[in-house]
Amino acid sequence: MGKDVIIACDFPAEEQVMAFLDRFGSQRPFLKIGMELFYAEGPRIVRTLKERGHDVFLDLKLCDIPNTVRRAMSVLRDLGADMVNLHAFGTADMMRAAVEGLTRPDGTRPLLIAVTQLTSTSEERMRRELLIDRPLPEVVARYAENARQAGLDGVVCSPLEAETVHRICGPAFLTVTPGVRFADGDVGDQARVTTPEKARQLGSDYIVVGRPITAAADPAAAYARCLSEFVR
Repeated sequence: MGKDVIIACDFPAEEQVMAFLDRFGSQRPFLKIGMELFYAEGPRIVRTLKERGHDVFLDLKLCDIPNTVRRAMSVLRDLGADMVNLHAFGTADMMRAAVEGLTRPDGTRPLLIAVTQLTSTSEERMRRELLIDRPLPEVVARYAENARQAGLDGVVCSPLEAETVHRICGPAFLTVTPGVRFADGDVGDQARVTTPEKARQLGSDYIVVGRPITAAADPAAAYARCLSEFVR
């Protein structure tokens, strides 16, 4: 599976998304739909973007008791999304239930990945606020191994942890990494960040890029820059 750049379409409504995508001409980049857009527009937005020819990562970060997540995934599985996620701290039982719910009667399903620790979380805040005393890379690695054993396809992690995840879970286990900024850009609210080029060197399979592209004066040029630094 080749590397790719996923654009985080963190917009409040379909109108803004379409105006943004019209700036890419015939290009059909891989898109992430998060909570804001999905809650505003509902499942229809996934189908609309698929009809336009985009691959879609549905980023809803499910986390609940296993039966609830199983049932929710059974609803999401037929929307057409190519990738779906949940929170790894929901435990292995929840992740196995998610796989069951996401799998269609014919045995196919979207890729399923687990969020390890948000890239806005520092080790100091994890210790102080979440009362997790293990080193952050160790926590991410353990969550990734739990996800692999539960049958998931990969994890969401910082690019800084991608190499460790691949070493523990194997090269085919996907690392989908937000927290990517250009070297001359603002890190915003992210705590664990790196550049597209460094993410490539560290072994990220996908990078998720939001504001460096969506807030750029020329989004298509910013996207092309990401591709040139990450995919080459």
